[in-house]
Amino acid sequence: MDVHGTVAAGFEPVRDAFASNFELLGDRGAAVAVYRDGHRIVDLWGGTRDFDGDAGDAPWERGTAQIVRSATKGVAAAVLLLLHQRGELDLDAPVGAHWPEYKAAGKERTLVRQLLAHSAGVPVLDRPLTPAEAADPDLGAAAVAAQAPVWEPGTDHGYHAQTYSWLTGELVRRVTGRTVGEWIADEIAGPLGAGLWLGLPEAEQGRVGRVGPAPAPETAGALRTRPKRAVSEAYADPDSLTRRAFGAISPLPDENDPAYRAAALPASNGIATADGLARFYASLIGDVDGGRRLFTPGTVELARAEQSAGPDRVLVVATRFGLGYMLHGSASPLLSPGSFGHPGRGGALAFADPESGIAFGYVTNGFRKSVTADPRAQALVRAVRTALS
Repeated sequence: MDVHGTVAAGFEPVRDAFASNFELLGDRGAAVAVYRDGHRIVDLWGGTRDFDGDAGDAPWERGTAQIVRSATKGVAAAVLLLLHQRGELDLDAPVGAHWPEYKAAGKERTLVRQLLAHSAGVPVLDRPLTPAEAADPDLGAAAVAAQAPVWEPGTDHGYHAQTYSWLTGELVRRVTGRTVGEWIADEIAGPLGAGLWLGLPEAEQGRVGRVGPAPAPETAGALRTRPKRAVSEAYADPDSLTRRAFGAISPLPDENDPAYRAAALPASNGIATADGLARFYASLIGDVDGGRRLFTPGTVELARAEQSAGPDRVLVVATRFGLGYMLHGSASPLLSPGSFGHPGRGGALAFADPESGIAFGYVTNGFRKSVTADPRAQALVRAVRTALS
């Protein structure tokens, strides 16, 4: 399988690891991009655009994009932090100050920062939404506004796998009058020239590949993804917070459906190129070639200041969250302790590391069962670390 693209001198280990992902870890089609101090130093792609295509089908090209699942959360979080940076949103204000309906069912004192830190206590819906209902921002917002929290907001944390969509999306809409997808297009992706979308325009549908479930290969690397017994039991139990959180949309949507891709679900259905994600994260920590810096140094520190840590009531492993970003830890290893970013369940990963100036983006069309630490992405992160040493 041919690997296309370029790497800067010294970063050849990333090319080697990327090629090995196809040879040993079963990647079908993928891309990785890395920036350092705002300059692109790795830009690689290979394989087929569509996971379920037969041999000889359309190749992955440099501009190929894919759905990146929860890696979308890091882009959506930037919207709220930028609104705070501009003085339009107080992170310590009650959510209900902007969204009065959210005060229902014991959520009167929920703070904006608690939505971002996965401590708001509403990772589940008593009645899951269908894919069509989930795509309707009014219905989604009404559902989470009416939902009683399963713990007192701010006293514990658990991954808001799906409800993060309506929590963040509606707050942005109340503050700005725009949807979160419109805000990202106008204020982030457009000015940066970054290949990322929340609510894919019809004109861009042709560049997006089809995704599918990828079985784990029988390799030593794949063994690390086997979950602990408690995690397996949580995913198997239909009444667990784990199953209910990931099942807040039921049945699961068809991620290859153009209608689903056109919806704007900040938790799960962003579309991006690897370069688009890496460029976005590069802009959070500094100027980029042809683009301006988005976060001030103070906002970078806000993003990665630990807000929630310890046993996660949904993921059933120890997680660490800043304001909308996963932080480096055993459940989601990033480049270094100072890194912040977000994985997408079963594949994608994107983050920034301010100390080294590195910004990273990986996308794939084959999704595994892993939630926060896909072995293919981790192999690439280790290669970046090796190149820097």
